[in-house]
Amino acid sequence: MELEAQVNGPNTYGPSREKFIAKTFNHLGGSIVAFTAIEMLFFSTGFSEKIARAIFQLPWLAILGAFMLISWLASRAAHTVESKAMQYAALGAFILAEAIIFVPLLYIADNYAPGVITNAAVITLIATVALIAIAYTSRKDFSFLGTVLKWGGLLALVLVVSSVLFGFQLGMFFSFVMVAFAGGAILYDASNIIHHYDEERYVGAALELFASVALMFWYVLRLLTSWRD
Repeated sequence: MELEAQVNGPNTYGPSREKFIAKTFNHLGGSIVAFTAIEMLFFSTGFSEKIARAIFQLPWLAILGAFMLISWLASRAAHTVESKAMQYAALGAFILAEAIIFVPLLYIADNYAPGVITNAAVITLIATVALIAIAYTSRKDFSFLGTVLKWGGLLALVLVVSSVLFGFQLGMFFSFVMVAFAGGAILYDASNIIHHYDEERYVGAALELFASVALMFWYVLRLLTSWRD
């Protein structure tokens, strides 16, 4: 890699790294398309209402715990298994889990705040592209954000669990903070893709970045839906 940097100059990456980066971002795009297609299928068939009603009847902590377990297993598989087929299976399982957990929020937004889903998607897409562009063009290593994101994520989880247990609402300020948190996660993931990931792990890298993009979409959608209420 050092030799490639000398040959290509300080502002470019070697051919193998560029290929890896392109593959990862292509897989991110494919993941977003797959997520969108699943949601469209749920809503066009009326299955979204059944999913939403079923989830509304379950304890939120059970749903959160199941989702976190699926996310952890999918991420671990995508980063550790050697088989590409299993890596893609992990990515697919994660996309499906995300699509299911999003249904109640999308169902509420679609019925009570028409138009906000598209607006939230556009805002999330623009922010994601901008953050990736910052990471790519600046060549700066944003891995120092890892510690901040780790402790910030733990604090956010404690607040979410506490709100469920003690029955208080996490207001719009929390959503604003989580949008900023998700932006930091996207920047951190993009930087790791550019500088640190093993070049054979583009599926796992795409999964991590997709998770951060989905997190931003969730809280942008929550904010816009709250404003329309």
